[in-house]
Formats: sequence, structure tokens, C-alpha cells
Amino acid sequence: MAHVYEKNDRKMSDIEIIKRTWPYIKPYMWQIFGVLLLMLVMIFVNIMASVLPGYVTSSLGTYVVKFADHSIDIADMNPIFLICGVAFLANIVDSLFIYVTRMLLQRIGQKIIYDMRMIVFEHIDNMSIAQINEIPVGSLVTRVASDTNQLSNLFTNTIVNLIKNVLMLIGVIVVMYMIDWRIASICMGIIPILAFASIIFRKLLRANYRVVRQSFSVMNAFLNESIMGMKITQIFNQEEQKEEEFNRLNDDLLKAMKKDVSLFSVYRPSITFIYYVTLSLVFGFGCYFCIKNGIVASPILGTYMTLSVIGIIQIFYSLVSRFFNPIQQLADQLNALQRAFTSCERLYNLLDTKPDFRDLPDAEEVDHFEGDIEFKNVWFAYNEGEWILRDVSFHVLPKQTVAFVGATGAGKTTILQLIVRNYDIQQGQILIDGRDIRTIKIKSLRRGIGQMLQDVFLFSGTIKSNINLRDEEITDEEVKAACDYVNASSFIDKLEKGLDDEVLEGGANFSSGQRQLLSFARTVVHKPQILILDEATANIDTETEQLIQKSLVKMMNIGTMLIVAHRLSTIQHADNIICLQNGKIIEQGSHQELLKHKSYYYNLYRLQYQDQEVHV
Repeated sequence: MAHVYEKNDRKMSDIEIIKRTWPYIKPYMWQIFGVLLLMLVMIFVNIMASVLPGYVTSSLGTYVVKFADHSIDIADMNPIFLICGVAFLANIVDSLFIYVTRMLLQRIGQKIIYDMRMIVFEHIDNMSIAQINEIPVGSLVTRVASDTNQLSNLFTNTIVNLIKNVLMLIGVIVVMYMIDWRIASICMGIIPILAFASIIFRKLLRANYRVVRQSFSVMNAFLNESIMGMKITQIFNQEEQKEEEFNRLNDDLLKAMKKDVSLFSVYRPSITFIYYVTLSLVFGFGCYFCIKNGIVASPILGTYMTLSVIGIIQIFYSLVSRFFNPIQQLADQLNALQRAFTSCERLYNLLDTKPDFRDLPDAEEVDHFEGDIEFKNVWFAYNEGEWILRDVSFHVLPKQTVAFVGATGAGKTTILQLIVRNYDIQQGQILIDGRDIRTIKIKSLRRGIGQMLQDVFLFSGTIKSNINLRDEEITDEEVKAACDYVNASSFIDKLEKGLDDEVLEGGANFSSGQRQLLSFARTVVHKPQILILDEATANIDTETEQLIQKSLVKMMNIGTMLIVAHRLSTIQHADNIICLQNGKIIEQGSHQELLKHKSYYYNLYRLQYQDQEVHV
């Protein structure tokens, strides 16, 4: 059996995570490529918007002299007007492209997350009951809901903006070198320092964020368990103890979050400090180089315009801001990237947990079962070596009703779980209609078997939706007929809205007996050929038990029925009663036959009905 515990989650490298994520991105690559092209235009526009004011400043001196001499002509202002017009258009284009790219990215990202959530949920859906029981519910909820939300930010913002900022850096560096390679080299000199700081920060943040996500999962699991068990907590006055436990978990999460904030609060100011140091160096050395070399020709507009010392300094001031803005954004995106990669790691660890058993390659679809069930020398253990069933063999003919009795742990419920393949046996064979159940597709097998359990689970919705399970092929008439058949209409008809009456979470607004009758109706309406009742009559009142007994008599006509019940009154009409002890069959026969044997079943019957005379 595959185990899924957070503490056993495998750590993955960034390269492995990227490779695993690529298939989800690949279907949308053309759309992402289109967004990147728009971003390239945005980068060009941004850089031009940084450079153009420097040309205006460089021309101001000439215009001031001409204005003083009254020799200026309106035509002389054309270059300024042109630059101002270009800058105005650049801002409009930039704003428009920001809107378009964000809308496109959100749509792409939400589609990817939709696909991811469906894949994760379907994977959980196909895991065995044993695997589901081993994983804290809070952990599953966190991975499906919260971790996929972290991925949403990765796809809608982080990845593309990461590429955009890298391209912006490259573009700014190229323009810097075109204007003055010496000043540009000053900016380039700080890149190794930034790279080293980013690598250290990434490692520390990734390790801590694993702790944060695990703390979230543990807290969610605790909350789920505490809310489900609140009745017990209040009955035994354990509120203070639960509050202390929650406080401890909350404190662990707080410490992890504080460390996360501390790491980032050190990194971001460090980048800002380096920015101001670089700005000071650019001003100092920039002034020196520019004053020494005087006016230079424009690298972009050629000899049409020239750059003064002030113009060059202004351009570099603007470019340094453009240079550090992506770096500071990269710091934020690096933080988001590590969060997303940690969430990816957790999701992929869940997806790597293979279901305990799957359909065999040659498994077949079966549309209908006759109901012939046979166990041949079956051995089964939940844990290796701890046998629950030991060489169990029995045969159930079609339409027969067979009951299993025995002490707790004898293996009764296990037999029922094996028939529907909630678990697979280690030795022997289980046959239905002469066919090994492992050669039948699991969905096909379970479709032909109706299960009614002691703990009935009802979904939020209506009575009708809980009976037909939102299967649109099942008509209202069929639902009503099923309710009549199992006597559930006896209380449904008294409700204000009947079948459309609301069901609260877990069916809290219905009694145990009413929930059980609804479970019977749910089973009948899906038309199984084999029925399984596992303690379905436990913990119900006498009046409801009589209704259920009448329902059981009717349901025995539907198909083969297997019953586990402690109340022997439920199984007296069974065709065969199998008594189990320590995983072995110790006797079997009809009710009267077993009473005549005066063995295990006889003693069990006398124990339950001490005030009645036993008729053999």
C-alpha cells in the first residue's frame, strides 16, 4: 500500500518541478508567446520613455540661448514637439498593453489551474479507501485548494513577468552601453553581488516555505477533526485542551511565517541599498566621464540630436531606475516562485502516490451480475503478517441472502470490503458469476453492487439529490418509487417540500433511522444486482427498525444480499448464516439449523434474547 504522509514528501529540484509543470503549460504556449511579444513592445516603449527626456534636456540650453536672442523659430521646436508626442503615445500604448497582457494572463492561468485541480481531484477520487484514510483531510484540502491557488499566481503573474523583467534588464543594459560603456559597466558590476544574494535567499526561503505549507496542512487537519468531533469535546469539557492544542499549532505557524517575513525583509532592503549605492556611483562617475568627454552624438537618433552632460546623467538616472525596478520585482517574484514551487512539490508528491490497485490491462466491463459469489481459500491482512481472514471459503447462490455474524474483529466487514475491492486479497480468489473480480473493471464491479453502511453519509443539497446523486438519467418518478419501496416515504411525505426538502451537511437534520432509509432508497434507485448491508440496522429506534425490517424483506427480492448485523432479529430469515471467529468460518447454516447445533450461534442468540425461550 502506498503511504502519503507529509513528512515523507520527496524534495524536488527546480529543474524537476519545471519539467513536471511543462505539460500543463504546453497547450497554452501560443497564447503565452503572444503575451511575450506584447511585452517586448512594452519593454521597447518603456526604454524609449526613459531615454527621450534626456534628449529634451540636452536641447534646452540651445533653445534658451535662441530665446534670449529672440532668434528662435517655431520650426526649431519641432524635435521637442516630436519627442513629447512620442512620449505621450508611448504612455498610451504602455497602458493599453498592460491591460491586454494582464487579461490574457489571467485567462491562461485560470484555465491551467482548472485543469490542475481536476487532475488532482480525479487522482484523489481513484485512490483506495485505505489511502484516503491515511491522509489527513486537512492536508488534502490544502493541496487541492490552497496549493493550486499558489500555482495560479505562478501562471498568471510570476513566470511571464519573470521573463519580462529579464528582457527589460537586457534591453536597459544594451541601451546603457550604446550611450556610455563606462557608466554601463558600473551597473553591470553589481550583478554578481545581486546574483549571490538571490541564490542564498532562494535556498533559505524554499526550506522555510516547506515548513509554512506543512504547518498550514497540520492546522487544517486539526480544524477539520476538531469541528467534526466538537460534540465529544463539549460533552467531556475538553474545550480548554483543544484550545491549547490549537494555540500550539497556531504558534508553530506564526514562527514559520515570521521567519518567512524576516528573510524577505532582509533581502528587499539589501536590494534597495545596492540601488542607492549604484545611483551614487552613476552620478559621480557619470559626471566625471561626461564632463571630460563633453557632448556626444545620439546613438539612437544619430546626428539629428546630441546629448549634453545633463542629458546623459538624466538618461542614466532613469535607466538605473529601470534597471533596478525589474531586480526589485525579481525579488518579489523569486518569493512567489519559491512559494509556487513548494506547492508544486506537494501536489506532485500527491500525484506520485499511485492507487493501491488499478484495472488490469485485460479487465472487462460487465453490464449485469447474476449474483453468484464465491470465496476460495481467501487470506487477507491489512498489515503484512497480521491475518484478518484465514483460508476463508464459502459460496453464495444468486438471489440468496447470506449473513455474517461474529465478534468485533472477526472479519465480517472485511469480507464485504473485499467484494467491492476497497482492498485486494493476498491469497486465494473471489469470484462473481465464476469470474475473478480482479478481471472486472472496478467501476463496473461497484456499479452492480449496492452498499448500505452503518454510518450513512448525506451530502448538502436535497433529499432527491442525495438519492439520485445528481444523476440526471434517474427520473423523479423512479426516486419516488424507491422511497415507497423502502418505506422512506413514511417520513418524507410529512416534510413541507417532500423530496425537495433541504439536507444539511452530513444529514444533521435527520435521525439515524431516517438517514438509513434514505440510504436504502439511494441503493434501490441505482438498481444493483448485489446488495451489501454492513450494520445498517445498528443504533436505530424500535419503530424505525420495524420499517427497516419490512424494507429488508422487500429488498431481498432485488438480488443477492450480504448482511453483517449484530441484531440477530435482522438475519433470522437469511438463507445462510456464516459465523466467523478470528478470521475463520466456524459454522454456517440457516437460523434453525444453527440453533439445533447448540454451538457458537446458539450461545450468541441466547445472550441477546435471555428473556425469551429458544425454540429449536
